[in-house]
Amino acid sequence: MLFKPVDIASLAFFRVVFGILGFADLMGVWTYYHLYKGYFNPDNFQFKYMGFEWVGPLPEPFMSAVFIGLMVVALLIAVGRWYRVCTVVFFLGFSYVFLLEKAVYLNHGYLFIWLSFLMIFLPANRHFSWDALLNPKLRSEKIEAWSLWILPLMMGIVYFFGAVAKMNADWLFDANPLHDWLRVKDDMPLLGWLWAQKETAYVMAWSGMLLDLTAPFLLLLRKTRGWALGFLLFFHLTNTLIFQIGIFPWLSIALSLLFFPPDWPRQVWAFAKQKMKWPRRVEGWWDGKVGKNGDVGETTNLSSVAQPAYTKLGVKVALTLLVSFHLVMPLRHWVIPGDVAWTEEGHRYAWRMMLRSKRGYGHFEVKNLQTGGATKVSVSDYLTDRQREKIFSHPDMVLQFAHYLRDLWHRRGVPDVAVHAIVRATLNGRKTQPYIDAKVDLAKVEWEAFEASPWILPMEE
Repeated sequence: MLFKPVDIASLAFFRVVFGILGFADLMGVWTYYHLYKGYFNPDNFQFKYMGFEWVGPLPEPFMSAVFIGLMVVALLIAVGRWYRVCTVVFFLGFSYVFLLEKAVYLNHGYLFIWLSFLMIFLPANRHFSWDALLNPKLRSEKIEAWSLWILPLMMGIVYFFGAVAKMNADWLFDANPLHDWLRVKDDMPLLGWLWAQKETAYVMAWSGMLLDLTAPFLLLLRKTRGWALGFLLFFHLTNTLIFQIGIFPWLSIALSLLFFPPDWPRQVWAFAKQKMKWPRRVEGWWDGKVGKNGDVGETTNLSSVAQPAYTKLGVKVALTLLVSFHLVMPLRHWVIPGDVAWTEEGHRYAWRMMLRSKRGYGHFEVKNLQTGGATKVSVSDYLTDRQREKIFSHPDMVLQFAHYLRDLWHRRGVPDVAVHAIVRATLNGRKTQPYIDAKVDLAKVEWEAFEASPWILPMEE
């Protein structure tokens, strides 16, 4: 089944959408986070991902050049020009931008990295692309099924684990923090009164969980596929109206459409040609260009199948490893003691999307162990507003900044210091309580990815 021939139309459609969304996301990050907020200034402190501490921003104008270059590459992917080179460059460049600052982590950015990686190996430029227009030998109307199926599978995993994460008492039985998020929108014209109702939050909490849980399976069945898509469209467009979550709703809709028969873009195009003139003009222009650059029959012969670029065994092994990783990675927090919403250990890369409202405050104390003198450190002197918002609700960031202070004092000529964090936090409206053990010298602590950190105090309630 993995190697049966299927229509390439859906994959070509996703290539176009992927490129456009990649351009839009990079444009937003560049203009807002970099130019306006200055988060990627090499002179400032950045929170790093474990194992990627060596990744850092470039000085201007090189940082902006990276963004502009990647946006151009994204558009080239959309039109299918120099596809193989562009997908590799985009994957590396987008991953680089993602790794620059952990405080701006978003699930859709992590998902987009994986999609960028997969697009390198998919024959998405063999149809309706600049490459196929110039190279008749590249054109194909069919591909091996795995080349298409891997993309909706990724979306199905996101939906399913998003539902599992919502199966907690705060979300389902108190509609918390969803009610708090909605009621601040009570000034919205026409719908503001609706968002302010507690009942609305309960309906959205339960329906969101049930939709995420069932969507991958309903989309697989022909009889329920249309209904599922309708609910998903309403869900994602409502989220776009209420929350600022970037390209994620549009990416989710595009990936959900890949559950439909692979030739659905052709059917939509055929319908559009019956109703409007411009699709016929576009098709006429395309056929004319194709005719000048090669045999038109090559692009219309539905028996034309892309030549396999990889062995069947290689594909099976790669897909097994890929799927196994994505089924296990979101579960890792279950082997770490403590509530992941409180400890944050295993929270990232687990599709735990918009689940909790968490705030913290505090300061650091750097003690000179030789003289006994202590210095109170306010993070406002070192961090951006986004970093200040995140640090005291994320223990790994507390530890990373403690190490930064330790190294900073070393550079100032104080070789022997202890760093303590005095932090309090609140989760989903609970009372504020101590979060980090203030007695622990964080300068001597190292982060463990799959072990509980004893210096994170347990939630009292």
